[in-house]
Amino acid sequence: MTAPRRVHLLQLLSDLQHELQQMGCWEQSAPTAQALQSQQPFCVDTLEFTQWLQWLFIPRMQALIHSEQALPSQCAICEMAEMVYREQRVRVDSLLRCLKSIDVAITEPCQVH
Repeated sequence: MTAPRRVHLLQLLSDLQHELQQMGCWEQSAPTAQALQSQQPFCVDTLEFTQWLQWLFIPRMQALIHSEQALPSQCAICEMAEMVYREQRVRVDSLLRCLKSIDVAITEPCQVH
């Protein structure tokens, strides 16, 4: 992964953290270890979507980027968020844009802005 791509993705993850904080969804205490080890996609059985973003997605993506490991070939976090928040589009519009940018940056590496 090129240095500009790493920097871009790290900035997008920082933007996501900021957005979650603005929404009042950034938590100070981690969920239980058991909740974090769910085998369900997005830990839907144990975590709220914003908890999954904060406690699993952001740290895992940062770890992959910092260790220069391969990123997933597919990423559809925005699609999941659209399903989770289908009744609240106005409130989460900014979050959806942020997640869409991350999806694009991961799946289309040439799209670094």
